[in-house]
Amino acid sequence: MPAAGTSTKSDERRRAIVAAAVDCFAQKGFYGTTTHEIADWVGVSQPYLYRLYPNKEALFAAVVDHVSVVMTDTLVTHSPASDGARPAPEAALDAARGAYAALVADRNILRFLMHANCATGEPLVEQAVRRCYAKQVDTVRQLLGDDEAVRRWFGAGMLDNVVAVLGLADIDEPWAHVLTAR
Repeated sequence: MPAAGTSTKSDERRRAIVAAAVDCFAQKGFYGTTTHEIADWVGVSQPYLYRLYPNKEALFAAVVDHVSVVMTDTLVTHSPASDGARPAPEAALDAARGAYAALVADRNILRFLMHANCATGEPLVEQAVRRCYAKQVDTVRQLLGDDEAVRRWFGAGMLDNVVAVLGLADIDEPWAHVLTAR
């Protein structure tokens, strides 16, 4: 274990705090979550949390950046293009949607992303969410090939978000069948 006060230990704490913050913010969002709750969840003092992040907005922005990296890594890792060959557009789209669906099966990731979109009234959060979308657009463009495919991806993704957050796969109603069909 690194000595107290070393940057390695601080980096480990930052990772633990960000991981806990995903779960905390997923439950009550930016405005409903306190830094005290996050510090308690991780087992650090609130003053220590503030030594690592100057305020809740900076912490939330760091969590958006973290989730953006996780999303990108998930999409790239599960891409059929990872072997260098360019897959058919529909195969690439299906693989990307499958990877995204597996990612947001962890409802905390999905809920966090929804809360992030709602917290863009905060300047640092808005910048982080824009960075996240820019990174995802670039990634999806590389995987799927063109701007039209990117727009289809985001449109389908928004529908997938609604299906996942409402648990529509478990609803046996005609309207739910319409939204869950592929």
